[in-house]
Amino acid sequence: MKKSAAAAAPIGSRQTAAQVLDRHFLEIRCKILDLAAALDRIDRAAGAAESPAGNGRSAFHDPRLEQLRQGVELLLAREPGRAERVQMLFSDPYDSDWRQQYGIPPGSPR
Repeated sequence: MKKSAAAAAPIGSRQTAAQVLDRHFLEIRCKILDLAAALDRIDRAAGAAESPAGNGRSAFHDPRLEQLRQGVELLLAREPGRAERVQMLFSDPYDSDWRQQYGIPPGSPR
């Protein structure tokens, strides 16, 4: 069985953008389709409309849905560092008192 040039590249070697795209296109496409399907399920579910329905909660105004929208916008930016910006969007800000907050005594191993 013949290996593609991208698959045969040794670890640490530089690949062209086209090789990276060849290698990851189907996986990326699958993730985009999965995201689209999840958003469609939210849209079709009760309570998705702007006016609250069902249990009185509207997904339209849910801050998590807004975070997802912001994440998609970050993905569309044509500049490096998208993964870091998306990670930071979904991360809590650093709290220097995190050990106390989680009940971890000072000096305990991390």
